[in-house]
Amino acid sequence: MLVALLTLLLSGCDKPVVLNTGLTENDANDIISELSKYKIAADKQIDKEGVTVTVDADTIERSVQILNAKGLPRKSRTNLGEVFQKSGIISSPLEERARYIYALSQELESTLSQIDGVVVARVSVVLPERVAPGEPVQPASASVFIKYTADLDPDSIEPRIRRLVAASIPGLAGKSDNDLSIVFVPAEVYRDHIEKVSLGPFQLTMSQYATVKVVFFIVLILLLLGGAGMALVPRMKKMLNRKKSTSLAVVESGGQD
Repeated sequence: MLVALLTLLLSGCDKPVVLNTGLTENDANDIISELSKYKIAADKQIDKEGVTVTVDADTIERSVQILNAKGLPRKSRTNLGEVFQKSGIISSPLEERARYIYALSQELESTLSQIDGVVVARVSVVLPERVAPGEPVQPASASVFIKYTADLDPDSIEPRIRRLVAASIPGLAGKSDNDLSIVFVPAEVYRDHIEKVSLGPFQLTMSQYATVKVVFFIVLILLLLGGAGMALVPRMKKMLNRKKSTSLAVVESGGQD
C-alpha cells in the first residue's frame, strides 16, 4: 500500500501536459528537436486531429518561451492551388481578387520563411486597382515584416528580398522603394534560466525539490507508523500475559473441582 502511494506521488511530480496539438509531423519533430537542445524531454502522440506534443509540467513555461523565441510551431499556410481549387460555387470578381491577394501573400510568406534566420515573415499586398471609373489606377504596393535571429544580416539580405517580392507582385516591378516597405525586427534572444532551490549544500531544480519533499513525507509517515508499532508492542505483551494468566487460572480451578 505504501509502495503504491509512493509511486503515485512520485509519478505526479512530472505529469505530462499538452504543449501543442494539431501539428504536422514535421512541426512536431522541429519542436522536439529544439527542446532537446535545452535538455527538455518531449513526447508526441498521433491522433485524428494531428500530432500532439507533451512535456513535463515543470518545464511547460520554459518550453513555451523557447518555442516563441524560435517561432515554433510555424504558421500553417495555404498555396495558390489550395485557395483556387475547383468547386461548384461561382465566386464574384471581388471574392476572386481577395482570394488571389491572400494566396499571393501566403506564397511570399512561405518563401521568405525558408531563409535561414527568419523567425516570422508577414506580407501585405495591394494590387493595382481603379477605385472608380475615370479615376487613375492606384499603384501596386507591398509591406514586408521580418522577425529574424542573429544568424541573419538584414543589410545583406534586404536587396534580395526586395527583388523577390517586387518580381512576385504584378505592377510592382520597377517601382520605387517607397512602394515596397521592408521592416526587420530582431527576435528576442531566449536566455535559459532554470529556477533552483538550495537544500543545504545542494542545488535542486523545482522538480527535484518536489520529489525530495514527497520522499521525505513518505519516510516520515513510515517512521511514525514504525514508532506507533513499537509503542504497541509492550501493550500487546501485557494483553497476552493477562490472557495467559486468566487461562491458567481457569484451568487450575477446573482441576481442583
